Amino acid sequence: MTSRTQRRPNPIQWLGYAFGRRLPDSMIDWVRNDLTGKHAYARHLIRGMVPFTPLFAAFLMFPGALWLRGAMTLLALILALFYCAAYMSLNRPHRLAQHGLPADLENPEQMRRHAIERARYAANHPR
Repeated sequence: MTSRTQRRPNPIQWLGYAFGRRLPDSMIDWVRNDLTGKHAYARHLIRGMVPFTPLFAAFLMFPGALWLRGAMTLLALILALFYCAAYMSLNRPHRLAQHGLPADLENPEQMRRHAIERARYAANHPR
């Protein structure tokens, strides 16, 4: 498979992408779908947990009772998920711009729903 026809990143490229690296231009459609497509929120959370995996593994290796190590890991996971979700609105436009896409790009289904909502509002509240 040549880089011109490559449609999705291989595992090494995906790990680099999870850590913030730019993917080749041949994967721009995959990046667009990853950041704005269906289930983009869940993919963002999963991708955001990858850099924390070594930390979670280190917490599980601490000395002490298994429940205590599990509690430390769970607390770290919850905190990492919270921050990952909180900064999604800042991270997504940055990643879009990093790959040469418009920073305000939205999911097509979401754009359609917003247009319907705007039209309904304009019909109910004329100027």
